Amino acid sequence: MVKITYIEFDGTQHVVDVAPGLTVMEGARDNGVKGIEADCGGACACSTCHVYVDAAWIDRLPARDPMEEDMLDFAYQPDPRLSRLTCQLKVTPELEGLVVRMPERQI
Repeated sequence: MVKITYIEFDGTQHVVDVAPGLTVMEGARDNGVKGIEADCGGACACSTCHVYVDAAWIDRLPARDPMEEDMLDFAYQPDPRLSRLTCQLKVTPELEGLVVRMPERQI
């Protein structure tokens, strides 16, 4: 299992064990973390799993693909550097300790 910290907009933290092979979005959904709605179920067809990745992790994640870039245009207050869609982040052992913050709301 890989420990991921999800921080809600109000500061509430959830440290969750997520199985490798799932996505960061599935880890939130499966553990009842509020703030990640995932309306499309992980198909990268919406932006309701948008988060801000902790700056220390940005260079350790795979680059955004063009579809994720396009969907982030629809996210609530996307940050050009820190915003990611959690459905596009596959959990691997290298993500141990990842920290993501939820925006004030999802669109």
